[in-house]
Amino acid sequence: MIIYFVRHGFPNYETDKLTELGKKQAAAAAERLREAGIEKIFASTSGRAIETAEYTAKMLGLDITTCEFMRELSWRLADGGQLDRIETVKSHVEKGISLSCANWQELEPYQGGKTVETAERVTSGFDAWLSELGYEREGEYYRVVGDDTDKVVAMFSHVGSSTVALSRLFNIPFPKLVGMFNLNFTSITAVSFSNEKGRLIHPEIIVLNDARHIKGL
Repeated sequence: MIIYFVRHGFPNYETDKLTELGKKQAAAAAERLREAGIEKIFASTSGRAIETAEYTAKMLGLDITTCEFMRELSWRLADGGQLDRIETVKSHVEKGISLSCANWQELEPYQGGKTVETAERVTSGFDAWLSELGYEREGEYYRVVGDDTDKVVAMFSHVGSSTVALSRLFNIPFPKLVGMFNLNFTSITAVSFSNEKGRLIHPEIIVLNDARHIKGL
C-alpha cells in the first residue's frame, strides 16, 4: 500500500476555504497526482482540506471519505494563548532541551494545552484507520492483516495532523519532526507499506514534503 499525505492549499483560515492562490495550488497538486494510481481519497472534515481534495477527486472520478480524526490540531495553550510550533522548537533548541524526548507532552508549553489532547485524537484515529486498511499496530511496527492491501490512497489534511501521523508511523517524537521539516501548502509525502500478509513491517518514505508543483505560483 502507498499513502499520499497532502496538505491543503493556501487558505483563508477565518472562512476555512481556499484562496485563489490555494485553488491554483490544489489544481497543480491534482496534476502532480494524476498518474499516482490513487484508488481512494480521504480528507479531514475541514473545508480547506475537502476543497483541496476535490480537485484530485474530480480529476480521477473518485468520491471523498471524510475523517474527523485528521482535523488540524488545536494550538491553544493552557493559559489561553496560541502555540507557535516553530518558535517552540527553536526555544527548546536554544535551551538545550532534547527534541527527541519521548514524553514531549510533559514539556512546556505543551503541558496542559490543547495540542496534546488533539494530537492524541489524531494518533488513536490514525491507528484505527490503518487497521481498516489492513495494518494493525504492534509496538513500534505494523502487522499486515488485510487481504486487500495492494492499493494506493491519498489523505488530504493539515501540517499539524499530518506531522502527528508521520510521527506515529516512524516513532519520531512530534517536536523532533516539527524541527526536521515544515510541510508546504499542497506538499506531498508518500509512504509505502509491504502488502505481505502476516508480516510485521515498518513503512518507508518514498517522497517527502514535495511541493515542486507549486513553484512559481
